[in-house]
Amino acid sequence: MISSLLAAASVPVTPEWTPTVGIIISVSSLIVLLLTLRIQYPLVGPKLPILPISIPAFIGAMAFGHVIGIGIVLGLTNIGRL
Repeated sequence: MISSLLAAASVPVTPEWTPTVGIIISVSSLIVLLLTLRIQYPLVGPKLPILPISIPAFIGAMAFGHVIGIGIVLGLTNIGRL
């Protein structure tokens, strides 16, 4: 029963990693990092020595930027643009 369900499932095509994919994810992470500067308390917790935000805000921004970037890559792949 389970094998017949697995055989009938269709998995969408996902792209291989290319420099274009890396650029899309990097740009989306950078945009989210810039938006992080607009949060109400960006300096709660240990601070980064270079950027004016805290380490938890930086990690959260990078994680959310990757999620947004992956969504963009999968969306572009789905419509045939990547």
